[in-house]
Amino acid sequence: MIAFATAVTSVNSMLFTAVKWAVYAVAGLMIYEVIARYTLTAPTSWAPELATLIFGPYFLLGGPYLLHIGGHVAVDILSARATGKLKNILIIVGMLLAFLFGAILLWFSFPQAVQSFEYGETTFSAWNPVIWPNKAALPLAAFLLCLQALSEIILHLRGKGGN
Repeated sequence: MIAFATAVTSVNSMLFTAVKWAVYAVAGLMIYEVIARYTLTAPTSWAPELATLIFGPYFLLGGPYLLHIGGHVAVDILSARATGKLKNILIIVGMLLAFLFGAILLWFSFPQAVQSFEYGETTFSAWNPVIWPNKAALPLAAFLLCLQALSEIILHLRGKGGN
């Protein structure tokens, strides 16, 4: 079980390491758009939309690893003061809630991602890119969030929890 939890965390860590650089692409696109719009008076129709399409998966795919390192905003009024067994119980309850959230998100987002792929859905903008890869990022992130929540439960039950 520890090997499973470690493998899930490693996958999420590698994915986080890969997608964290996307924020620089978003910043570069926005700088390009500002220069094109205000200096060259030649705004693009694609740069703001591409920045949005990059930011969605960046935001979503970093979430499962942030769950592992405790990077999400948390209301920890009770858990900050708790110690020992109570603290572990609160962490496990929190991870069960994260798992439930991820499972519900996966349940509702997966059919929409499949439908988007089957229809070749686009944004219907002037640029009109396909958006199924973005819609596929949501169920993937939800699935990885569920796996990471289970991994955190396993780690805390085995006394190896990091949070």
